Amino acid sequence: MAQQDPALDLIFQALSDPTRRAMLAQLGKGAAPVSVLAQPTGLALPTVMKHLSVLESAGLIATEKTGRSRVCHARPETLTLATDWLAEQRALWEGRLDRFEA
Repeated sequence: MAQQDPALDLIFQALSDPTRRAMLAQLGKGAAPVSVLAQPTGLALPTVMKHLSVLESAGLIATEKTGRSRVCHARPETLTLATDWLAEQRALWEGRLDRFEA
């Protein structure tokens, strides 16, 4: 099997969870404090922090402490690695399907 980029593995692992995808969707609208991200999940704050830690480790978000609250920001440029990989795979499979049809 070909060598895979560990960063790509972290991105897909982070995106595999619906709670984390929902948090990213929220952050796509703008920066938000952890308390705002936690509210719609119904999860305990330590669980939310664990989800945010996974997103931050994958490079999908950045956090900063502002006063007594922690604010999260999306880092959409990190998704480029995943979208590039998906585009390569799509081209590969479309080429195979085209040859199969012929």
